[in-house]
Amino acid sequence: MQVPQVTGDRNKFVTLAHAPRSCISARMNSSSRAIRCSASLMALALLTPPLLAAQTRAHHAPVAASKPVAADNGIIALPLMPVVPATQRVCAARTPSGLGYTMLHAGTGAKPAADATVLVNYIGYLAATGAVFDQGMQTPMPVSGVIPGFSQGLQLLAKGGIIRLCIPAAMGYGTQAAGSIPANSDLVFQVELLDFRTAAEMADMAKARAAEPAAPKDAAPQPK
Repeated sequence: MQVPQVTGDRNKFVTLAHAPRSCISARMNSSSRAIRCSASLMALALLTPPLLAAQTRAHHAPVAASKPVAADNGIIALPLMPVVPATQRVCAARTPSGLGYTMLHAGTGAKPAADATVLVNYIGYLAATGAVFDQGMQTPMPVSGVIPGFSQGLQLLAKGGIIRLCIPAAMGYGTQAAGSIPANSDLVFQVELLDFRTAAEMADMAKARAAEPAAPKDAAPQPK
């Protein structure tokens, strides 16, 4: 799997440094790549004249009229969420704590600690049915501010890594239902670690942001 070359978005981390923890943890509680290939011009130069002629004839061949399609007035249930197949709901390894995982793409470098803040792409779905209940792109979150299984899984990843996590209910939401997640549900997540900041880096960023001069307010309109 090709991993995009993503650099950390400083503004996302700075915004998170000032966000209430309730807003951060709420991300994990909400129920909320196409590659276009083009033929090389060099290949066109290698085509033989008969082939080009055949393509020309095919281009001018009459196209049969398509049959009209009957309208379907059924209402699409929203939000529209896919269902992940059973083969992508299992993990190959397990930690001593019971967290299942499969390293889909190994990252490089250091791994985030429990007090770090990460920037991730993720999708979460039910182990039993594959129904997707949440997903996010370039989402900042504190490692310690999410469910235990997700937090432990984040600490297994180096930057650029992609992991599948099989989280038992006891390491997820337990006996409590959360949005579209039923009680006692085993969960599966695919997580890509784009970047992370240590607790010290986050503190420095917050201080720098606080030291910035306040933006001037718009002048009040003058009476005519």
